[in-house]
Amino acid sequence: MSNSLFRRKDVKQAIKETEDRDSEHSLAKVLGVRDLTLLGIAAIIGAGIFSTIGLASFNGGPAVSLLFVFVAIACVFTALSYAQFASMVPVSGSAYTYAYVSFGEMLAWIIGWALILEYAVSNMVVAISWSSYFTSMLEGFGVHFPVWLAIDYTTAKEAFESVQANSTEINDGTKRLAQAFQDAPSFGFLKIIFNLPAGMITVLITSLCYIGIKESRNASNFLVGLKLLVILLVIVAGVFYVKPANWSPFAPNGVQGVLSGVAAVFFAFIGFDSISTTAEEAKNPQRDLPRAMILCLIICTVLYVLISLVLTGMVNYKELNVADPLAYVFSNVGFDAVAGIISVSAVVAITSALLAYQIGQPRIWMTMSRDGLLGKKFGEIHPKFKTPGFATIITGILVAVPSLFFKMSFFVDLTSVGTFFAFILVCAGVLYLDTKGMSKDAKFKIPYINAKYLCGILMIGALYFTYSQGDVVQHLQEKPLLFIFWAAWGVLSVMSFMFNFSLLPIFGILTNLYLMTELGWTNWRMFIIWMTIGLVIYFSYGYSHSKLAKK
Repeated sequence: MSNSLFRRKDVKQAIKETEDRDSEHSLAKVLGVRDLTLLGIAAIIGAGIFSTIGLASFNGGPAVSLLFVFVAIACVFTALSYAQFASMVPVSGSAYTYAYVSFGEMLAWIIGWALILEYAVSNMVVAISWSSYFTSMLEGFGVHFPVWLAIDYTTAKEAFESVQANSTEINDGTKRLAQAFQDAPSFGFLKIIFNLPAGMITVLITSLCYIGIKESRNASNFLVGLKLLVILLVIVAGVFYVKPANWSPFAPNGVQGVLSGVAAVFFAFIGFDSISTTAEEAKNPQRDLPRAMILCLIICTVLYVLISLVLTGMVNYKELNVADPLAYVFSNVGFDAVAGIISVSAVVAITSALLAYQIGQPRIWMTMSRDGLLGKKFGEIHPKFKTPGFATIITGILVAVPSLFFKMSFFVDLTSVGTFFAFILVCAGVLYLDTKGMSKDAKFKIPYINAKYLCGILMIGALYFTYSQGDVVQHLQEKPLLFIFWAAWGVLSVMSFMFNFSLLPIFGILTNLYLMTELGWTNWRMFIIWMTIGLVIYFSYGYSHSKLAKK
């Protein structure tokens, strides 16, 4: 059984199956490098820059700009690995497909299941953020949308209880939510409170994804263009209101405070991998996918660093724990015109992130279905629209329903572990295929730097720098996952000496693994629960229905 759990797809066979698929069961090839780059930007710059960047700045202060650079570096190593895979295996499915050809079915299923969670959760956050901007926009036009129809039950109840207890942290926003809790109609003993705009936008975007990739592409390109204009406006206008005094202290909560925003900041970078889900709809996937991944990551990193410096320069970092930080900072300095433009534009522009993930997730369902790991219904292509119709509808339901009832902070904790794990396996997959000589036909290759001696030397240097003046045992007791990090580095050092591994994929593995050690127990607990559900489904259905099992 152990061998069958790690049965692998053949790279050439996977490509051949895609090429041989008749037009009735294949996707439309309409995406060029510009479309793919904009799709990546759409996925990356969504809730991250319009919402969670405020939470990260609140925790880390102005130094969160350095955290964006650090996480971006981690993503560059990973993006290079994705780019090499995309040029070698131009098949939908992203990390799921890459794990299938590298490490076999069991790990591929785990990654696919984790990606389903990642994409769904990302869209839930974006939908909730969109709702906040939508209601703010309406307020600007004098339209008062009922608060109990634009908030989750938990947040409203917590605000009500704080007011009742005369908490010292009560502000006008808390009072407004508490009033909404009181005003909400009741059904028996339960208050009827839900986030209607978040559910509505999800349904509308899902409908657009259902009717065609060409229509989705045109809408995405327009929305991303608008989004970039808004961000540039914020940066240019905000520079004139920056007070250098707000940057001091630069790291008010120390390194730990900065790193506490890892989940939120990393969440803001998730998206470049979504480009690879559209491999079968790209005109020239082996050339264009690698270019698009690197381009969108560079563009987004520069924008994130600039926007975080502007935000923390305009107001004190303690004021940024709000759902719509961009609009807030301009209202705070009295520049209501820009705040209004941001609110209106964000309602439109943030929609592109929702669109990008709603495009990506159904294609993962579809690829897993084609491999026999999910029911055939998920792999069906709509005969007219050339989209995975059933999978798109299911994706819409899975995103819309939770976004109606849950708070944003709950979802941010859900996504990171599975994504880090997927990134680590993609980087490790490059090392494996390079060692086996299976990646020689890749159109894009990661620049090779021999890690034979460097990996071990760098590990010794890192250990000395970290523990030369500290208690090793105490540090590992405080962060037990660091033991796994150092052990993995040691194993990679030995294997690099034996097999002449490339250094850049190793950096990708180590940076992602280190970031995993900074995540809280909530992230791990929800990931374990999700994985348990996934493994039950795999062993009860996927294992026996797999196409490789039948072969």
